[in-house]
Amino acid sequence: MLCNIKKIMKILITGANGFIGKNLTDSLKLKYKIEYPNRTQLDLLDTNAVEYYLMHNHFDIVIHAANTNNTRNFETTPYDSLSNNLRMFFNLERCRNLYGRMYYFGSGAEYDMEHYIPDMKEGYFGTYIPKDPYGFSKYVMAKTCEQNNNIYDLRLFGVYGKHEEWERRFISNAMCRALKGKNITIQKNIYFDYIWVNDLCCIMEWFVENVPSYKHYNVCRGKKIDLYSIACKIREILNIDCDIVVGETGWKKEYTGDNKRLLNEIGDFQFSGIDETIYDLYEYYRSN
Repeated sequence: MLCNIKKIMKILITGANGFIGKNLTDSLKLKYKIEYPNRTQLDLLDTNAVEYYLMHNHFDIVIHAANTNNTRNFETTPYDSLSNNLRMFFNLERCRNLYGRMYYFGSGAEYDMEHYIPDMKEGYFGTYIPKDPYGFSKYVMAKTCEQNNNIYDLRLFGVYGKHEEWERRFISNAMCRALKGKNITIQKNIYFDYIWVNDLCCIMEWFVENVPSYKHYNVCRGKKIDLYSIACKIREILNIDCDIVVGETGWKKEYTGDNKRLLNEIGDFQFSGIDETIYDLYEYYRSN
């Protein structure tokens, strides 16, 4: 009698030392066979090294989470952002016949920061070409993935959670400043469409298990919240009396996406509430 034994998917996660990559690795390794080489084990900027690695590992899924941007330990130039992001992507893209599917994390910046509109739909892409190097690098990747049948663009707008750089990311920065007895600072208020990193990990499991119908998805909650309101929630949930200092009056262009395509594809997904996740993140920082 034959038994139907389901194959365990083999997944490569790039950028596993970064915020999103680390969370994905911790989550997906509970169910799948995960490889997450560091930079010394696999230099994504080395064309031959990438080809050799993929040729000898036979991955079902590649999740490309590596990204060149400023970090607490590494300052990049605009050229670095453009060149390195494209070089890493195309070193993986040129080997597309050596793996099953590749998902990479795009950005709402693909829509062009100078022309953001509320609740941007996937069809808005291509209306403008981003002028900034980071947005342009993501735009080029998105145009390329349209020509490949096994590469998919998951556009992120704002992700928060444990392991992010608290010095640079607003929610964690505001929380840590409040915990240290400092004021929460906002340069200028703006509406964001944030997603809790644990929700992103759950959504990625669906993409691992299923072949998507489209090439591009806005991966966001579909609900906007402004930075000042987030700061007020942090102050209330942490029960800390600190000032919220806004440097400039008025509003930046809101940075929000329409997620109907995503929800129609993956079904009735229940996103985590902002209050409960702020408390969970508070517990994480309090214990670390």
